Amino acid sequence: MRKIFISAFCLAALAAQTNKFALTIDNIMRGPALYGYEPRALRWSGAGDRIYFQWKQSGDPVLKDFDTYVVNREGGGLRKLTDEESKLAPPAVADRSADHRRAVYALDGDLFLYDYTSDTARRLTDTRESESAARFLRDGKRITFTRSGNLYGMSLEGPAVVQYTDIRPAAAASPSAAPAVTESELGQGETQGRTANSCPPEPERGRKATGNQDFLKKEASTVLEIVKQRQEKCDDDSVRKNRGNPRKPYTLAPRQSVAALQLSPDEKYVIAMIAESAEGRKTTLVPNFVSLSGYTEDIGSRSKAGDPQPRIRMAAISTGTGELKWLEHGLKQNPAADANPAAQQPERAIQFFGLQWPDAGSDAFVQGRASDNKDYWIFAVDPAAAKLRVIAARHDDAWISNIAELQAGWMKGGREIYFISDQDGYRHLYNVPFESGPARQITSGKWEVLSAALSRDKSRFFLTTNEGDPADRHFDSMSPDGGPRERLTSVPGHSAAVPSPDEKYLAIVYSYVNQPPEVYVQENSPGAQARKLTSSPAPEFHDYAWKDTPIVRIPARDGAELPAHLYKPSAYRRGGPAVIFVHGAGYLQNVHHGWSSSYSREYLFHHFLMENGYLVLDVDYRGSAGYGRDWRTGIYRHMGGKDLEDQVDAARWLVSRHGVDARRIGLYGGSYGGFITLMARFTQPDVFAAGAALRPVTDWAHYNHPYTSNILNIPQDDAEAYRRSSPIYFAAGLKGALLICHGMVDTNVHFQDTVRITQKLIELRKENWELAVYPAEDHAFQQPSSWADEYKRIFRLFEQNLKKR
Repeated sequence: MRKIFISAFCLAALAAQTNKFALTIDNIMRGPALYGYEPRALRWSGAGDRIYFQWKQSGDPVLKDFDTYVVNREGGGLRKLTDEESKLAPPAVADRSADHRRAVYALDGDLFLYDYTSDTARRLTDTRESESAARFLRDGKRITFTRSGNLYGMSLEGPAVVQYTDIRPAAAASPSAAPAVTESELGQGETQGRTANSCPPEPERGRKATGNQDFLKKEASTVLEIVKQRQEKCDDDSVRKNRGNPRKPYTLAPRQSVAALQLSPDEKYVIAMIAESAEGRKTTLVPNFVSLSGYTEDIGSRSKAGDPQPRIRMAAISTGTGELKWLEHGLKQNPAADANPAAQQPERAIQFFGLQWPDAGSDAFVQGRASDNKDYWIFAVDPAAAKLRVIAARHDDAWISNIAELQAGWMKGGREIYFISDQDGYRHLYNVPFESGPARQITSGKWEVLSAALSRDKSRFFLTTNEGDPADRHFDSMSPDGGPRERLTSVPGHSAAVPSPDEKYLAIVYSYVNQPPEVYVQENSPGAQARKLTSSPAPEFHDYAWKDTPIVRIPARDGAELPAHLYKPSAYRRGGPAVIFVHGAGYLQNVHHGWSSSYSREYLFHHFLMENGYLVLDVDYRGSAGYGRDWRTGIYRHMGGKDLEDQVDAARWLVSRHGVDARRIGLYGGSYGGFITLMARFTQPDVFAAGAALRPVTDWAHYNHPYTSNILNIPQDDAEAYRRSSPIYFAAGLKGALLICHGMVDTNVHFQDTVRITQKLIELRKENWELAVYPAEDHAFQQPSSWADEYKRIFRLFEQNLKKR
């Protein structure tokens, strides 16, 4: 594999000598039209002889959807599938049978069955209602699925359909309100099959009436004989219909909806995840001025930090009686009260997720994360007793990792559970007995397990880690008991691997600093050579010698070492200008040996800056991913604290180590990087001479709740954290030059943030700033014209303020 990569790079360098590629902002801001689209959703055919994936060609339109491609494992045969072929290809997301020979999945609202022995797909449903969440039952002959908020089952060998739950939506807020028309009712005419002698639908008959309505209903059957007869017929019909079905219906409360349903292996219970929207919750609107209708239209968006949030509750529903019982966990809102069972405290709000049963037996576990973000549990589920029991717990005074990063699963035998936690300071693998006992750490060290999954026979773990160097991501194999890891991908860079059905081969998406992601295949053994199967960039991309940007370590004031990419022109002279790029957050690492999928355009732009005499630095500041828990939580209760100090320390390092003129340093970044840029311009105006803040957060009380409450708690409880972290409170400190750029239909960081900081700068009578708006762009721009306009403005800002006149 190493030989292939080196030769590819040499060919690119040789082609660059012909100077076919013009390094202009317009050219590089073509984005994927230049460097290609990353292949995604890799999966194998049943025989393991073909690899399927989603992909686009560099010349495809920007807004075009990804297509399904297939390529032979041995190389060759690469082609795009037709729309009809795509529907019958192996699914990217599906539930596999216990023998892994079949998969059931939903596609466009219908259910399909894929047979890996014949590599063929079969449609199971063709309905107007939408089916989802299909799963196999233990016998492999039946499946369950969700339709209209209820759980159904069906045999794969016949048409019989069984309904396991009878969950009904909450009654309408007003009895006079017109009932909603379902998709299945469309096109049936105004009366929808009803006549004067028809009985009202079950939900309508059970709806609570007001006093006068109840009076009129009783009087109607007393005064008029025809009404009395119709009522008796409806009552008889209802009794006859339900005689063989003693299941009790459950009507949801207002603001409740069904989030997920799973049937227990013994088929006695359905575990329901019930979502409850918060009373008083207010969501924001994003005006869309460039709409298809020609009118300004509102896009519904999110709530803000501190707003009441929805929650997920768990219930067990008896498949025999329909009785619903809420599962109690017994944890109190005040953790200190847990030691006192008699304390009158309400149950703690917990978001439940990741319900799993083992391959055999009826035990189940579910994961839970506290709504205040500071605790995580693995619970045993007892549906008969309607109880949850804590198996493992983790507390963090700052915040627990996000749900997407909290992985867990059953070990072989179904008596132990594995999970990933950073409780020792780094993300590592643990296991814990289901019945009782302490958790045992399986991996350790100053590196991180990024993902873990057991092999098909559960005889070993497949791990993605950054062991050895946080800049690399490798695919490893390890015994379930721990011990030495066997490295299966050893070339520096980023490797994301998918084993073949027989686990003899790996399909890999691999990238390096200057090599965009491609599909490779290799044998599943250490030292195996990988074969490249795709080529994503446009041909002219290889006509320029894109740099293998070195990683440097910068000493911070508290003794930490800051990883950074250094882009230094070969002829850089002391006293020259420099630019620091601040990547976004969310939980992201940008200083590594892989292709920067999040900041590909910036990688190219930094080459443009180098050719124009700038030294460029890209720092993984405090809060970045990949460096352990303390690095992750270093910004707790103060964004714009250590993370900004890291940028300042990097600027001073540029002056002392590389002779940069301290008066000629600029910075720029988007989203969180835009926020840091504003904080730098407002609170460190003498360190940076100019800054470009792209789609910046200007007041964290206006950002979303899940991300912000992790780091700053909620504004009504921790106002100090919000005030010292929000640029709008420091705008009076602006000196030097500032450019703000923002898309007007940004549903992530709302354009309102920029409107409010604009008003603040006007009120402060500041004149050394500019604003560029992009009426048709969301948070991540799509159109090359918008990207080019934005980065031409950034370059002009630096040219006017960082170059000697």
